[in-house]
Amino acid sequence: MATTTMIHVRVNEDLKKDAAQALESMGLSVSDAVRVFLTRIAADQAFPFAIQVPNADTQAAMLEARTMTRARFNRSEDLFDAIESK
Repeated sequence: MATTTMIHVRVNEDLKKDAAQALESMGLSVSDAVRVFLTRIAADQAFPFAIQVPNADTQAAMLEARTMTRARFNRSEDLFDAIESK
């Protein structure tokens, strides 16, 4: 049996919750996802996706997204009304 080791990572609580929910819908746990991620890095000797510095437009959009409040709507009509009023 292979020896295992523990990895401790600090992340924002909301990020962990959101990621765990997404992963659960895929049938994976956070630990499963970390194992898949590290396995790809070890096998490919590279990050499993491109990491690039976002351009100025993307950076501005990211900043705007961080400052926006999440709107919740009980009915789709309310969402469309809010979109149309802008």
